Amino acid sequence: MKALCIYAGPAARKVLAAGGMQPSQVATIPAAAGGPKGLVLGALDKFLFGEWLPRATQPIHLVGASIGAWRMATACMDQPVAAFERLAHDYAHQEYLPLPGERRVRAEHVSQVFANNLQSFFGGHTAALLRHPRYRLHLITARGRHLLRTEHPWRTPVGYAGAFVSNAVRRACLGHWLERVVFSSSRAQTSGPVPLPFDAGDYRTRHVQLTERNFFPALQASCSIPFVMRAVQDVPGGPTGAYWDGGITDYHLHLNFPAVQAVGAAPSLVVYPHFQQQVIAGWLDKHLPWRHASSPFLDTTVVLAPSPEWIRTLPHQRLPDRTDFHHYGADLAARVRAWSTVVRASEQLADEFAQWLERPDMARVQAL
Repeated sequence: MKALCIYAGPAARKVLAAGGMQPSQVATIPAAAGGPKGLVLGALDKFLFGEWLPRATQPIHLVGASIGAWRMATACMDQPVAAFERLAHDYAHQEYLPLPGERRVRAEHVSQVFANNLQSFFGGHTAALLRHPRYRLHLITARGRHLLRTEHPWRTPVGYAGAFVSNAVRRACLGHWLERVVFSSSRAQTSGPVPLPFDAGDYRTRHVQLTERNFFPALQASCSIPFVMRAVQDVPGGPTGAYWDGGITDYHLHLNFPAVQAVGAAPSLVVYPHFQQQVIAGWLDKHLPWRHASSPFLDTTVVLAPSPEWIRTLPHQRLPDRTDFHHYGADLAARVRAWSTVVRASEQLADEFAQWLERPDMARVQAL
C-alpha cells in the first residue's frame, strides 16, 4: 500500500511535469496547526531538513502555527534530525495530570508545564536558530480584540461565541475579534522582521520582529489553545492584548503565497508536508465544508500527505489527536505506544517521497 499522496496546484504541477522537483525551487514551507496529528510528519521533516534541502543554498521561509510553529522552530536548530527525533519523543511523552486534590487539569497548570517543556527543548538555542543562515522563521499567533483583549471568566467565552458567529458569516468578520500577528526572524536583530512570504491582505494582520526576548512567549502563544491553556498576555514587541493559538486564524495556513513570488519567473514552490489534502483557512472553518476547497492561493503549492487508506492502518484507524489525552487518561504508556507506532510508520512517507524525487512520476501527482 502506498502511504504518500502528492497534490499540486496548477502552477506547481507544471513545474513538476517539466522536470520533477529540486530543492533549489523551494521558497516556503508551511506547517499547520493540528496538535498530535503533526507526529505523522516527523519523518518527512527529518528528510526535508536533514537531507534534501541542504543540497541547495537559497533562503527558505518557514511558516508555522501551533505545533507547526514548534516544528519549524525545530528545523532551525543546529542538528535538525536529532532535534526532530527529540520533538517526537517529547511531544508523545507530554503528560498533564490534575494537581493533588483536584479532579480536572487547570489551564494554568497545562500552560506552566508546556512552558517548561519549551524551555527545556529550546533553552540555549534561541540565538542560533533566530540567526539561521538560510531559514526565515515566521510564528503565527492570534491576538484578541475588544472582548477578547484580555482573558476573563465570562468575556472570553462570550467573545469566542461572537467570533464563531462572525466567522460563519464571513471569514474577514472574524478579524473584529481576533487578528493575525506574525512574529518573524531577521538576519540582524536590529534590522526588523524579514518580509512575509505571503500577501497578508486577506485578513487583518500585524507583523512583529521575533527576538530572543519574545521567542518563548510568541511560541507559547502560537500553541495556546483557548480554554485548554491560558492566553499569553502582552507578548513583548507586539501590540498589547491576549494571544492565543495561531491555528484559530490560520489553521492550515491557506495563505496567498503566489502574490509575493517573482513575476515572469518560474514559480517558487511552496512544499507543504500536511496530514490531509484539504488546506483549511481557520480553525473555526473546520465544520464549514464550503471553505475547504482549493483556491489560487495554493497555485504554487505541493502538498505531501498520508493517504486515507494508509491512515486506516494506524492505531484506531486514524491519526493521533487531542482526544487521545482523554481516551488514554492516566495510562501514559499506552498513549506513548500508540503515538510511537505512528511515528515509526511515518518513515514510509519519507521513503516514498525520496523515491519519487529520484524518479518523478506525474501519475502520482493529483490536483490540489
